Amino acid sequence: MSLSSSPKFQLWRQNLLRHGLEINKIEEVFTRYKSDGDLLFGLVLLDATTPEGDKIPPVCFIKGLIVSVLVCLIDEKTGEKYALLVRQRRICNGDFVYETVAGMVDGDDDPHTVAVKETAEETGLVVHPSQVILLNEEPHYVSTGTSDEAMFFYYCELEMSREKIFSYHNQQQGLISEHERIITEVVPLMQGLHLIRNVNGLLNIHLYLQQKGVKP
Repeated sequence: MSLSSSPKFQLWRQNLLRHGLEINKIEEVFTRYKSDGDLLFGLVLLDATTPEGDKIPPVCFIKGLIVSVLVCLIDEKTGEKYALLVRQRRICNGDFVYETVAGMVDGDDDPHTVAVKETAEETGLVVHPSQVILLNEEPHYVSTGTSDEAMFFYYCELEMSREKIFSYHNQQQGLISEHERIITEVVPLMQGLHLIRNVNGLLNIHLYLQQKGVKP
């Protein structure tokens, strides 16, 4: 698959045109593809003019849609809420980073379906699609000045025994074929706000608390 034929690239280009940009030239700088040939991400240089007659900043990192899922496990006796987080090394600084479940939407996949799949792959928790609830109808952009990356945020609440809740703690998950070495972490929900250094995970929790009418 070429860059120009990939769904991620086409969505980005369609959005530019839909908002009135005149595209003069797109130059492919670097691309990386998955084993199935689908685009993983790409870096391009853009020569385009806005409706106001200005040149728009030229560099875009094409990554497409991303999903983030806050998995909230609730003690069926006490009602106490726990966040089921994941911990893995990240290229931002090479250290272990605490995060909510997250994953890229590839090809023409449906974000909701990806959210359900990523929850199972990263935590070992198999959930029904109806248990995964969308928090934002329109995608939120992560870095508006340099990337098209846009996120849909979800949450999943499950009641279970305390013993069952902690059976998901400190488990190795992820796809080794995708270079994922993920360790699960079960922590009190509010403690998650102090552990997570990933802004997407923090926003996921805040959107969830807002939905539930709770102030952090």
